[in-house]
Formats: sequence, C-alpha cells, structure tokens
Amino acid sequence: MARMGTDAAVDLARIRPAGPPDHRDAEFERRLASAFPVLHGLFHRLYGERDDALDALAGVVGDAAESWAERPADLRAADARREEDSAWYLSNRMLGGVCYVDRYAGDLAGVRARIPEFVELGLTYLHLMPLFAVPEGNSDGGYAVSSYRAVAPHLGTIDDLRALAAELRANGISLVLDFIFNHTASNHEWARKAVAGEPGHEDFYLIFPDRTMPDAYEKTVREIFPDDHPGSFVQLPDGRWIWATFHSFQWDLNYANPAVFRAMAGEMLFLANLGVDVLRMDAVAFIWKRLGTPCESLPEAHLLLQAFNAVLRIAAPSLLFKSEAIVHPDEVVEYLSLGECQLSYNPLQMALTWEALATRDPRMLQQALERRHAIPDGCAWVNYVRGHDDIGWTFADEDAAEFGIDGFDHRRFLNAFYVNRFPGSFARGVPFQENPRTGDARVAGTTASLAGIEAGDPHGVDRVLLAHAIALSTGGIPLIYLGDEVAQLNDYTYVDDPATADDSRWVNRPRYPAEAHARRHDASTPAGAVYSGLTRLIRVRREAPELAGGRLVPFDARHPTVLGYQRPGATDAAASVDTTVLCVANVGDAPATIDALTLSGFAPDAHELITDRRVTLDRGIVLEPCHVAWLRVRPAEAPPRF
Repeated sequence: MARMGTDAAVDLARIRPAGPPDHRDAEFERRLASAFPVLHGLFHRLYGERDDALDALAGVVGDAAESWAERPADLRAADARREEDSAWYLSNRMLGGVCYVDRYAGDLAGVRARIPEFVELGLTYLHLMPLFAVPEGNSDGGYAVSSYRAVAPHLGTIDDLRALAAELRANGISLVLDFIFNHTASNHEWARKAVAGEPGHEDFYLIFPDRTMPDAYEKTVREIFPDDHPGSFVQLPDGRWIWATFHSFQWDLNYANPAVFRAMAGEMLFLANLGVDVLRMDAVAFIWKRLGTPCESLPEAHLLLQAFNAVLRIAAPSLLFKSEAIVHPDEVVEYLSLGECQLSYNPLQMALTWEALATRDPRMLQQALERRHAIPDGCAWVNYVRGHDDIGWTFADEDAAEFGIDGFDHRRFLNAFYVNRFPGSFARGVPFQENPRTGDARVAGTTASLAGIEAGDPHGVDRVLLAHAIALSTGGIPLIYLGDEVAQLNDYTYVDDPATADDSRWVNRPRYPAEAHARRHDASTPAGAVYSGLTRLIRVRREAPELAGGRLVPFDARHPTVLGYQRPGATDAAASVDTTVLCVANVGDAPATIDALTLSGFAPDAHELITDRRVTLDRGIVLEPCHVAWLRVRPAEAPPRF
C-alpha cells in the first residue's frame, strides 16, 4: 500500500497502467485529464490519512477505464450530444412520470408496451421505482437491494432493462432509476461477507461488538422508523450490533472505507452503461457518520457526491444525479450544484401546495417561492404534486412564525384535515406512522383522493389541475405519479395483503387504473376531465419558452387567496424571449379579482395561454375558484406583439 500525495499529476502517473499513451482511448484520456484532479482532491480530503487510499483510487480509475471501453456507441453519442447541449434537462418540453413497474405494468415488458401511452401524455423522463433484486417479504418497497446487477425476477432480467432503456431513448424518454447507496439489504453479498469477517469486506458496514459505540452514536442520532426498531442499530444473531438507519434489514454502508466508495462507483457505472440517464440518489443526507453529530448532511456527504460525479465525468459524462433529501428547507438546496446533484426533488413546494389548498391561503407557498426557489445556475428542481411516499409538512417553523402560525399546531391541523378528521375537509387521506402520544403523523393518499374527487367535492378536479399547474410552471422538471393523470383514487385493499398491511403508504401506490385510463378521453368523467385539463397544460407549457429553466420573479397579486409569480424566460439574448408569463392561481373557494392597479405594470393587452384568448388587463381579471391563469405579458411601455 502507498499513501496518496498532494500532487494529482504525480499520483496519476503512479497509478496509470503501463503502455504508451497512443494505445489508450483518446476520448477517455481527455476526460480523465479533466476530471482526475477533482477526484484526486476529493479522495485526499476523504481518505488522505489512510494507507489504502491510493490503491482504492487506482481501482476507481481502472474501473472507469474498463467501463468506458464497454460503453455502447449510442450512449457515447448521447454523451457527446449532451456535452454540446448541457442544459437539455432545463427545457420546457421536459415532463417526468414515475411508477412502480409491477403495479403499473406487471413487468418490464409491460412497461415497454405502455410507451405509446407515455408518448401520448408527453413524457420525456420515466422514473421506474426500485426494480432490483430484493429479499423475500418486506423490502421497504424495493429500497433494500440484494444486488444492483440483477432485476427482481418477477419483473424481468437485466437484458430486459437494457432493451427497455434503448426503446425509451428511441422515443425521446430518459430512464431514471433509484440508486440506493446509503445501505444494502442484509442479504447482499457484501453484507454476508462482512458479517462473516471475510478479508476485504469486514469494514464495509459499521459493526460493533457491544452497545458501547451504538449508545455513544445514538446520543445525537434521531430515530427514523421507531416502529421497526429503536435507535439506529440492530443486533446480529451473534450479539454484535450493526448500523441500520431505516429498517432492520437495511444495513448502512461504511463510506469511511474507500473500498466501499470504489465498490459502489462500480455499481453506478454498470447502471450508466445499461442506458440510465438519471440516478435518484436515495437518502443522500445519511451517507456519512461521525460520532457526536446527527450523522445527517455532514460535509463529507457532499464530498462523496462530488467524488461520484467526478467518476461519471470520466466514464459516463451525461448521467445526472437527482437528490432525495427530505431535510430542513435550508439544507435541501445544499445538495444542488453542477458538481453534486444537478436535480433535486422540491419537497417544500409540494407540501406547501397542499397546505395552501387546505387553508385557502397561499402565503406560505408564496414565501417559499420568493425565498427558497432560487438555485444554482444549470440546476433544476423536480416539482411534484405527490410521490410514492407520504406527505410530511417540511416547512420551517421560523417561516410559519412570520405569519403568526405555530408550526406544531399547524402540522396537527394539516394532518387532521387530510385524513378527514377536520370539519368540512374535502380530503380522504390516510395517516402514516401516526404517534398518538405526540400527535406526530404524515399523510398518504393519491392526488385525486386528497384533492376532493373521492369525496365528490365540486372543486376536486380543479384542485388536481391547479396543483399540477403550479408544478408545471414554477420551473424545472414537473413529475407526475402515473395514474394521477386519470384521477386514480386510493387503493384501500393494501390492508388485505400481509406484505403491505402495516404500511399505509401503499394506499397511494395503486395498480394500473385500466378503467380510468380507458375513460381518459371522456371529459364527462373525473378521469377524462383531469386528463383533458392536464394534457392541455402540458401542451401549452411545451409551446411557452418562458417556462424553460428555473428563473422565477415574485408577483404580489394583492388578494388573500391568489398565488402569483412571473416566469421571464431565459436571460440569454440569443434565446430571444422578451415576454414574461405571469402565473396566478386562486386557491380559494370563491372567485378572486386581481384589480387593474395591481396589473398596471404590464401592457393592457395580454394572452391567456391555457384558454388561448386575449385578455385586457386594464379592467382587472377574475379567477374562478381553484383556477389558474398563465398570462403572456409585456411591460407597460412595450407595444403588444403576439
């Protein structure tokens, strides 16, 4: 073993394979020369004190070279295209969909059969929920991975996944998969070898002989799933204790060992060469542990993400990372950068959209758009109305306090409202992990059930469309949980299956809505009304260049139930976008008038894009309950030109 030095060029010369440079791949050498100094510096910061750091780094470079040599020609071509168009994912034509393979299509072949439906909806991005091999029984919905190189047998094979990726790509749809890299299943090969103490794997996980170290760590580490096990450790049959942040069968990897980084980088490159375009980086906040800290969002977690990115820049440069960080709003944005995660879920906007619908008050959402929407150039939010998990009320208490709102009491109200325990509620959600002693809970449910369609509320369809209109127009990549586009309702049969009965989140993971999908063109049905309205919004967005990118300018509509913001489009003069789209949304149950004075900063003639009609702003505008307007406007001094 040899220690790393501080000079990247010297260390690269020490680890490069023998042979003259002209026998090497010129493109790989170009990428290596560009990215290696970054990777070397990150490795030095993470592992520079270890004697095995240089060997691990040499292994990473060798693995990257082998992966590049095996990278299919069409993926190399995609790398080149996206290098020329590095902002491809910021387009207003981007539209995401997400589903479970088995529940939505049966298997991977079934997903391929649904590609025409995806194209009809307008998808350019498809996130397939975890599909890797998992243990029998409970696998946390696929988030306990037994092998990153094997598909769950009931879904198909790796070859099926490779073929699906190719066909999606041919139809203009990028494949997105989860990268569960904080932990593996307890039956993963690495886990079995670590428990057995096999050389090279004994330090892959955090295993302790007694409770001394677990007790010390747990003084500052919070419980995530107390219903599953107390604390952050579970006991092995031989009496030792192993770190398990989430479920007892999900064992955390020890990234303080550089061999773990190398091993997981290899799995990442394998997925990249299958044709995956985006990896959802699961549980990013938890990947580094240090005694005396909460072991969440530590600086080393960011260094690890940057190091994984540097490996990609060498061997799979077009692959992107999407952050899944359900943390304090100030911390979410910390994971967003071109060198870390280029994309990130926007859990605050999602939660506050539902908060605004329940309270008929958009102030907290307006505040979030004004204060927390801006992110680094070149990065994008993934805006969603709901996901596969529960809804947690992730707003900051200090933000709520500015409106005289007590965060604890407000969360209790929202939980009660969305599980139909509040008088007059339109929602039919289900509590998740409810704690009767503390009142803590989260909410599960499909969009249609939460928005009022299940309850027969007259504004149910409008709320579904309003929520999606916000996600579609605030910038970034909008993401639809497939089934929501046809107003799919809660699936209460989850309680009949022992494998899902104890997890109420399965209420919002229904199977493919065949009947609703068959009625998607019948506007007299909720399925048809939602599908018609949503596809109209999608088409309009695709034709509105102002809605590309993520730049957002606040707008005060001066009405207690109206949310407002402006999308001025690209700042690049070459983009020739000289108009702004003014977005206004009435979350109230009564019509809302935005008066002429409030709109006087714009030229009087405007174009309402959703309805494709001219609007005269000097008379003010009226928004019907739970309705949205996207107005193409110009400054008051500019002559109208449409």
